Amino acid sequence: MSRRDEIECWLTDMDGVLVHENQALPGAAELLQQWRDEGKPYLVLTNNSMFTPRDLSARLLASGLEVPEERIWTSALATAAFLKSQQPGGSAFVIGEAGITTALHEAGFILTDTNPDFVVVGETRNYSFEAITRAIRLIAAGARFIATNPDATGPSAEGPLPATGAVAALITKACGKEPYVVGKPNPMMFRSALNKIGAHSENTGMIGDRMDTDVVAGIEAGLHTILVLTGISDQTEIAKYPFRPDEILKGVYELLSTEPVESDEI
Repeated sequence: MSRRDEIECWLTDMDGVLVHENQALPGAAELLQQWRDEGKPYLVLTNNSMFTPRDLSARLLASGLEVPEERIWTSALATAAFLKSQQPGGSAFVIGEAGITTALHEAGFILTDTNPDFVVVGETRNYSFEAITRAIRLIAAGARFIATNPDATGPSAEGPLPATGAVAALITKACGKEPYVVGKPNPMMFRSALNKIGAHSENTGMIGDRMDTDVVAGIEAGLHTILVLTGISDQTEIAKYPFRPDEILKGVYELLSTEPVESDEI
């Protein structure tokens, strides 16, 4: 694995690393600026497939973080890239929001409920019994079953919400077929992100807050892995797993350069 000073490109998770409950975490804005100043390619990753990169860029800006949309990589974009590689110009029946439908459209896919090549389940807050029934029947008829991410629940101010993984499990129970899941912890999401910025695993670092997605996928993709303790993981959570990240930090502020800035002023 690379040492931190050998890292030339960065991938970072969003929630729990850069932001928490729509508030920028300490050091996040400064770290993004440091990468820009150093000219280091980076991508902000999220398993959330509900929003487009433009939507997420605006939400991050409202939190005080400047992240251009081209620096955001979602499970929806990774899913669209994977399906395009599998069947260019294919068709899909989609349960999801603008994040996944826009990504598939831009990848050249036709969205249809008539004999689609794929059934794609992504994040939404408007799950329809009719749409889920249609998905079950299409998969039973031969459509390939894809999920953007495995997350069973998502956060809200009132508590957890059922998410992509929960709905995919419902469909699996009804049709007997498991989905292929593109998002974390599938290292394919990291590999597609590396392709996006022309990076190589041997000199790329991954920052995350979850052992079961960010760290394990980073290890499997051959990245330098950093776990921050500003999200869901603590020492008790870390101890549950047989693997370890390369580094464990209190927060991204520990990644800020401490080298003195040269000045001509006296």
